[in-house]
Amino acid sequence: MRHDVERATAVEHAIAVEDAIAVEWATAVERAVTPRWMGLGAALLAAVGLAISLYLTAVKLSGGLPVCGPLRGCETVALSEYSSIGGVPVAVLGAGLSALILLLALRWWRVGDRRALLAMYGLELFALLFVGYLTYLELFVIRAVCIWCVGYAATIVAGWILAALAVRASGAADDGGDARA
Repeated sequence: MRHDVERATAVEHAIAVEDAIAVEWATAVERAVTPRWMGLGAALLAAVGLAISLYLTAVKLSGGLPVCGPLRGCETVALSEYSSIGGVPVAVLGAGLSALILLLALRWWRVGDRRALLAMYGLELFALLFVGYLTYLELFVIRAVCIWCVGYAATIVAGWILAALAVRASGAADDGGDARA
């Protein structure tokens, strides 16, 4: 009887060690399949988006107009009824969204937290739909294009592509499959 108890304890210990090794291996595979540069790239894109939206927020709240250089259209877009939603400047919403995406990207990059990656992907997808709508308004309703808005939209599109590729790669690691499949 004592021998059976010792054998059961040894088996339980072996299973625990095997589980710990499996977790470490899965983490290593995820990091190998989802390179760290993707997280850093996503953070940099979010930081650029945040800088653009903070500039536009400061300009809007100060009552000024964004500087477009030789290009025209920023003034028209900034003065349109679509530059605010419910009295809140769209740039403020963009700043909040970019700040949240930046925090999630940094967590994913520094810690490798897949939940942060998935949350970032979801926010980027929402932002992609939102900037798509705002771009539609610029082109077909306002009939003017703001280069700052285009730059912000580009950071969202690029961030979403990066997040989508990373989610796909990390999903392949979870499935044990090939990321190219």
